[in-house]
Amino acid sequence: MDRVPTHPQHTWLKQLIGDWTCNARCAMPDGSTSITTAQETVRQIGDLFIVAELTGETPGSDQPLSSMLTLGFDPDKDKFVGTWIGSPMPQLIAYEGTLSEDNKTLTLDCQAPGYDDPSETKNYQDVLVIKSPDEREFHSQLQNDDGSWNRFMTCTYTRVNS
Repeated sequence: MDRVPTHPQHTWLKQLIGDWTCNARCAMPDGSTSITTAQETVRQIGDLFIVAELTGETPGSDQPLSSMLTLGFDPDKDKFVGTWIGSPMPQLIAYEGTLSEDNKTLTLDCQAPGYDDPSETKNYQDVLVIKSPDEREFHSQLQNDDGSWNRFMTCTYTRVNS
């Protein structure tokens, strides 16, 4: 089997590799705000994918949180692709996304259960912003019925032992 050629988008993913601390601020359904911390380890799968494993506490709860994010780039689709699974949800979330022209912001689109009504499927975006080699932001937002976006979670990641 011939080796699959890498693209600049695959190289872009490599900057995420390493150990990170995460400070998250989440808007809860009852209107309160939850602040939590977590740890994340990102590793490479070959030259084409990364896997990020996060552990911490579930926002608004003292329950442990464990999640796994996969990201890669599909040259046939000309899109970033990935998945997310986590201990608070029984669904596997599938992503497709694009990188901004300045190569700093990756916007991942997905559909998932509604924030207020889990029986409804809603449009979400998870947005990863590179601030520096040792800092990044990740925020999640839900599309409102009027088409606007409601950000409900913002996480700041800091590289450990840079």
